[in-house]
Amino acid sequence: MSKTGFLKYGAFLSVMSFAFIAFAAVPSRAEAKGKIIIFNAGSLSIPLKEMSEAFNKKYPNVEVLREAAGSRICARKITDLKKPCDIMASADYAVIDSLLIPKFASWDIHFVTNEMGIMYRPDSKFAKEINSGNWYKILLKKGVQYGHSDPNSDPCGYRTMLTWQLAEKYYKAPGLYKELIANCPPQNVRPKETDLIGLLEAGQLDYVFIYKSVCLQHHMPYVSLPDAINLGSPAKADFYKQASLKISGKKPGATLEVKGAPMVYGLTIPENAPDRELAVKFLAFMLGPEGRAIMEKNGQKTIYPASVSGDASTLPTELKPLVK
Repeated sequence: MSKTGFLKYGAFLSVMSFAFIAFAAVPSRAEAKGKIIIFNAGSLSIPLKEMSEAFNKKYPNVEVLREAAGSRICARKITDLKKPCDIMASADYAVIDSLLIPKFASWDIHFVTNEMGIMYRPDSKFAKEINSGNWYKILLKKGVQYGHSDPNSDPCGYRTMLTWQLAEKYYKAPGLYKELIANCPPQNVRPKETDLIGLLEAGQLDYVFIYKSVCLQHHMPYVSLPDAINLGSPAKADFYKQASLKISGKKPGATLEVKGAPMVYGLTIPENAPDRELAVKFLAFMLGPEGRAIMEKNGQKTIYPASVSGDASTLPTELKPLVK
């Protein structure tokens, strides 16, 4: 080999060696490791389980720890108990806006929707008669047991109350709201909506006010409610505003008013997240095409691109292409 050729070959080897080192310095997706702690609404338990399994196929060395509770309880674990949390996934974006922003979180991504329904068993009392027009008459029949989640712990609980208020107006049934409350004893009220499913399956309850997506995920029969009262239709937003309820506020003894509005779920990464980098990676997957497909399969319509409240300028760079 000539001296010139030898020099060219040496230069080529140097370039290739540098390229190999540079490539090796970039960690592969499978090299991501650690754990992600997620506090999530009970209604997100099944889709997030599937989401975690799909995420682990890409990142097998990441452990996803999910802890389900009522959305307001999830928020208080962060604000009051100071528990470590990488991602908070709420059934109502307003929980994040009102309880976490701005002190405990900076932004809130609105990513899916839902609507209220009434779950029952095939052998529930009057199961063959109940429909979207007579459900409130069926529930008030003697011996019928129905339940809902706690309004102070769970958005599904206060949304149930709002639905009952709207039903009184929609069906032109004065006093219906108070009747429904009076005929639902305290033992039929549980911390989160998914706690009620066991009572329903055990025959202790005949009907449960719960999200339509949960009914679909559990393959249970349910009553579809009219758009005017199911809190699932943006076109009915003005009618929904007529309903309101006072629930517990940020501090003991304080109250917060919630008004009827179309359902929108929210996501955030708390300020003290133990592993923000992994949390961003998971949210990017969740808001991406694979994650959206999982949510849709589980009965929750996705908002794409997602919208955001709070300080959008602080959103991680990786998430900005996925929101408006």
